[in-house]
Amino acid sequence: MYVRLLLSTHNVLAGNACFPSKILYKKHKATKSSACQKHMTTSCTVAEGGATTTIAAIHPDILGTHILTRFDGPTLASAACTCAQFCALASREELWTNICLSTWPSTDTARMQKVISTFPDGPRSFFSDSYPLLTVVDPTGVQPVSHGSPSELISAVDIFYREELVFSKVEETETESGWFRCSPFRIDLLDPKDTVPTGVPQPDAKDTCGELADELTLSWIVIDPVGRRAMNLSSHKPVSVQRHWLSGEVHARFAAILSGERGSSSELVRCGIVVTFGNGTHEGGMHVREVSLQVEDMDGTNLNGKDSLWILQKALEGKKGRRIRKSLPEEGRRRHEEFLEMKRERKERKLRAEATFDMLCVSFGILSLAFLGLYILWRL
Repeated sequence: MYVRLLLSTHNVLAGNACFPSKILYKKHKATKSSACQKHMTTSCTVAEGGATTTIAAIHPDILGTHILTRFDGPTLASAACTCAQFCALASREELWTNICLSTWPSTDTARMQKVISTFPDGPRSFFSDSYPLLTVVDPTGVQPVSHGSPSELISAVDIFYREELVFSKVEETETESGWFRCSPFRIDLLDPKDTVPTGVPQPDAKDTCGELADELTLSWIVIDPVGRRAMNLSSHKPVSVQRHWLSGEVHARFAAILSGERGSSSELVRCGIVVTFGNGTHEGGMHVREVSLQVEDMDGTNLNGKDSLWILQKALEGKKGRRIRKSLPEEGRRRHEEFLEMKRERKERKLRAEATFDMLCVSFGILSLAFLGLYILWRL
């Protein structure tokens, strides 16, 4: 019975015109759109075998225990748009807590649970902030002044290979010291001598790491615990995977493109995440040797902590994307390719400007020598 009801409910959700972002991506409670109001009724009905079944006739405990618990975040948000009963059931905190734990195992700590509980709608707000791909906002738009500079940042990182967790860690970074603000921004999750064994196979000499690029996923959630905001800095899947020809280490790179100061080299910046896999000490798979985050501008310069914090703070207060998970890898790689293309164009413009300046300097030097020679001849 539950299977039939689940399939029927899935059909209702598939035909629902209300986009799940109406609930999933809101940061605060707001009035629902006319599209949602049109589909929000007091009960839902599904047709099965020529008969009409009212979902309201099903006990709420059955719906909440056997139906809604099988949904992921976007599907649960879509279900909340189908009818008033699902809206009430899908707003339960325990459902969103379980979804956050299953999506990001790093949130299963006392510290993370306490931080998530302070968000406006608890785990539902945290999910709506952390799930979507970041949108590059207009550099002249959002200004990070409403909450002040965060005193610390919390990083919740999860790495999966073939949907199996291979690495998970929570890292807290203090942001008020002079050392942090003046030094190049970098967050390292592992000490130089630390390694984490995984089940990721070592690519052979002929492997182009294409399989690893398809099977590896990463989530790097940056959280401002004071401002109660979060965002995901990962492209979901690697934008590039390369194997070092000498050491055999495999470098998987993830990236998020954020906006900075218009007209400067940091008009767009890349939050680059590097995951380095090395040979293990025994058979069974490679070891994770490095997981790090840096912020790089369009000139290839790593920004310091002060400038990076300003950009991250603006992104935390800006709008998030509304991409479904299936399109995350393609969208993340597309944005990264656009950043690289703009970076190449900027470099070419600088080279042309430098070449023009050099020609002017050479021309000025030749003219100066010519005038000096003419002056000497005239004096003779």
